[in-house]
Amino acid sequence: MAKVSPSILAADFANLERDIHKVSGAAMLHVDVMDGHFVPNISIGVPVVESIRKCTDMFLDVHLMISHPKQYAEQFCKAGADLVCFHLEAEDDVQETIGLIRSCGKKAAVSIKPQTPVEAVYPFVKDLDMVLVMTVEPGFGGQKFMPDMLDKVKALRAYAQNVNPALDIEVDGGINFETAPQAAAAGANVLVAGSCVFGAEEPGKVVEAFTAL
Repeated sequence: MAKVSPSILAADFANLERDIHKVSGAAMLHVDVMDGHFVPNISIGVPVVESIRKCTDMFLDVHLMISHPKQYAEQFCKAGADLVCFHLEAEDDVQETIGLIRSCGKKAAVSIKPQTPVEAVYPFVKDLDMVLVMTVEPGFGGQKFMPDMLDKVKALRAYAQNVNPALDIEVDGGINFETAPQAAAAGANVLVAGSCVFGAEEPGKVVEAFTAL
């Protein structure tokens, strides 16, 4: 069984509460935070996470695509994030940032970009709840899935079996009815899907289908 984390980046922001309720059966809700510096796009910040927290009790999977996650992690934790994911390639100390998130009583995750070798995250796996393997370049929705990223997922799953067997491995980017089964077969158990879910007539049914993988 896969955990599905619909990405609100693909939702209708004028009707965000309505769209969130449509996917309330999902295990998580993926919230992309972009600063226009780490990635060439700007999305949402702390006030929107606070607002989302007020309208749903879903598990909030907050993905910080920002240069200084340590500076902002505590704010997002207080705003209602259940898990904070930041990038290995960001400018802050990785171990310190993990420690800060944990000190807030929240789950910690690290993400890696397509160009980053999967081995770079290995030293931190034992201290993480989840690793996010980006299957597109971070920053924009609707991109084409990179199938060669599945080798990273396989290698990470094999490594985690000895170090942290409970590790969640998340994939984000280009996840649809064709690529979701491939990602699950490679060892990913958390699927971020944006356009495929919120672009559907019945988003809840897409969530159900992916959860069954």
